[in-house]
Amino acid sequence: MLSGPRTILLKLTMMLGLCLTLSGCGVNAVPTKDEAVTAAWAEVLNQYQRRADLVPNLVATVKGAADFERETLQAVVEARSKVAQMQIPPDILTNPGAFKQFQENQSALTSALSRLMVVVERYPQLTATQNFATLQAQLEGTENRIAVARRDYILAVQSYNTEIRTLPGRIWVWLLYPDAQLKENFTVENPEALQTPPKVEFGS
Repeated sequence: MLSGPRTILLKLTMMLGLCLTLSGCGVNAVPTKDEAVTAAWAEVLNQYQRRADLVPNLVATVKGAADFERETLQAVVEARSKVAQMQIPPDILTNPGAFKQFQENQSALTSALSRLMVVVERYPQLTATQNFATLQAQLEGTENRIAVARRDYILAVQSYNTEIRTLPGRIWVWLLYPDAQLKENFTVENPEALQTPPKVEFGS
């Protein structure tokens, strides 16, 4: 078995040889793609936060409607509370459990908001108000931004994970980036949808 200094020398020799023969062939690809994932994830969080910030005003506006279904509103409030209370660990992108919990909490809020918007259609006096119309438009725009941000993140993670699992990326990881790990990704039911900007409609 090689001793410590000999192992280091071997790695340095291999690195020099690779730099000479593979210059321009991906030595910076791993950190570049890693940064792309980080940036895409930040945008996902930004858009989810934008949606969460809209919920209190939306709930307050809907509460003004006479006899509005309390269960529907309560589901939105509770789902938003879970999103707000979740502590996002620094390693969430490489932590399957935390990432799954994050996705489940956001999906629950998405479902609750969708049900709310369906029920709201039964209250024409509410949907006709300018305040509600503005909030509905903002929510619709945010849902579209969330879908686009998720798509960009999914593609960034796919590119990064592929890089560190294939050559020459695996060599660079071994030599220079030993801490590189596969990133967690959102589940996608329809991969073809990644290529099409989403359209969100809550009704007329």
